[in-house]
Amino acid sequence: MKIENQITTAVLAGVKELYGADVPAQMIQLQKTRTDFEGNLTLVAFPLLKTSRKKPEDTAQEIGGYLKRNCGAVADFNVVKGFLNLVIAPAAWMGLLNEIHADEKFGEKSVTEESPLAMVEYSSPNTNKPLHLGHVRNNLLGWSLAKIMEANGYKVVKTNIVNDRGIHICKSMLAWQKWGEGITPEKAGKKGDHLIGDFYVAFDKHYRAELKELTDRFIAEGLDEEAAKARAEKESPLMQEAHEMLVKWESNDPEVRRLWEMMNNWVYAGFDETYKALGVSFDKIYYESNTYLEGKKKVEEGLAKGLFIRKDDNSVWADFTNEGLDQKLLLRSDGTSVYMTQDIGTADMRFKDFPIDKMIYVVGNEQNYHFQVLSILLDRLGFKWGKDLVHFSYGMVELPNGKMKSREGTVVDADELIEAMISDARKTSDELGKFKDMSEEEKSEIARVVGLGALKYFILKVDARKNMLFNPEESIDFNGNTGPFIQYTYARIRSILRKAADQSIAVPASLADDAPLNEKEVALIQKMNDFEGVVAQAGIDYSPSGIANYCYELTKEFNQFYHDYSILNAENEDEKIVRLVLAQNVAKVIKNGMALLGIEVPERM
Repeated sequence: MKIENQITTAVLAGVKELYGADVPAQMIQLQKTRTDFEGNLTLVAFPLLKTSRKKPEDTAQEIGGYLKRNCGAVADFNVVKGFLNLVIAPAAWMGLLNEIHADEKFGEKSVTEESPLAMVEYSSPNTNKPLHLGHVRNNLLGWSLAKIMEANGYKVVKTNIVNDRGIHICKSMLAWQKWGEGITPEKAGKKGDHLIGDFYVAFDKHYRAELKELTDRFIAEGLDEEAAKARAEKESPLMQEAHEMLVKWESNDPEVRRLWEMMNNWVYAGFDETYKALGVSFDKIYYESNTYLEGKKKVEEGLAKGLFIRKDDNSVWADFTNEGLDQKLLLRSDGTSVYMTQDIGTADMRFKDFPIDKMIYVVGNEQNYHFQVLSILLDRLGFKWGKDLVHFSYGMVELPNGKMKSREGTVVDADELIEAMISDARKTSDELGKFKDMSEEEKSEIARVVGLGALKYFILKVDARKNMLFNPEESIDFNGNTGPFIQYTYARIRSILRKAADQSIAVPASLADDAPLNEKEVALIQKMNDFEGVVAQAGIDYSPSGIANYCYELTKEFNQFYHDYSILNAENEDEKIVRLVLAQNVAKVIKNGMALLGIEVPERM
């Protein structure tokens, strides 16, 4: 039994014996003892004063005496006002270390057939351009959240909704028709998503030039500048062609649909390469070209049930004025759908496909209002998880100079960012002499692991709700709160364990209760023990940053211990074995924690 559980059980029994009362377990508040007091865990006595009817100091003193007599985990105690500081017995720490040592998946709950199902939606790209820095943050957060929910005992379905229809898609298609000259990704030597992105930019370039020419002509005809611009936008032949293509797509025109499928398949192949490089994937992908039709059906059903209203122009709306919000458009007057309609359709399809208990949408904070409305809508339509859907809202991410290298000067390309991170990791590792006696293949693999680890950790350690500045140079630092610092510590521990094996020193399956422990070793055990609580809290808060910062704190704690105490040159064999067991388990917890962030840890660095 965990030390905290042993103490909680003993305190409940003590309160019953001392004061003749049963109290709920939630009333027993245990926390880490402050560093300026002697002890490991502190019991807060104040919630128990109504039961004891005594002063805080007297209550704490009496409970402390009871625990010292009746709880084997407590070796001694001291009282500071209403705080009972407990000194934990060495044998209890050793028992805890043995429990951690025996559990390869320490910190994770088991997933069974009866486990609730959580669906996590992330990525949600458009098929008219490659993934960018914002998508990187989105994908990393989504993947990590899925892993955290799984570690908290949920069955998890990772899902993506691809925005594969609409005027923005038609712009790329039209540009390829006009100026592509039959180019393909193979002929261009480019990833498909990059090629299509180039045509999206090309459309915008020609459209702006056309608008300027038309605006100038209308001004020359006597219109003021504002009126001339408005007329140019309305009469733009290029935009009219794009709208005509959209109408043809909606009408299932065979030629337009063939072009759409061909170009989208190029984009999907490009996306898959980026996802693979990032180390993320999906269990189920939905496409707006399918879900918008389902959404229209659900809206029509809701209209028939009196849940929505149809206005004189034939548009359909949901009225949220009773909820303190406004009215929300669901179908335009021409019957076409909006994003909200598509989200309703996607929800309907998902609910039919999976028995969802919790639905988590990983979408930027600019969509906060959208998801507030979607939650009410889905609840009205009868989705059991609608009211409780989770919008995991995150902030923007930028680079110090606003961009790295970009096609439009504003968007940071995901592929270029990944490539640059791996290149920087290779360069930094070379400069620090960390690649001695390694093959070229091993150097490349470690550069990949470290570069991506730096990128992922730097993004995930920040509270997702905040806007953040991503500094590539700062992220690849082997000191401080960075991925490479944690990865290097893991690799160092693995090196120590290999040396021990070379010296024929076996790490035992368990340690004796009376094995020696010093203060810093106890602190390491206590820090490792926190991992379970950190994972649980990350699941409650939907917070990868809690995991990231715990991994850093544990790594710091180990490095301070390693600085003060030798492992392989310990004074005696018993100390050496205890420290090897400690080191092995610190490495295990680091690896488990970093895996929840989607970060690999190398055996060598």
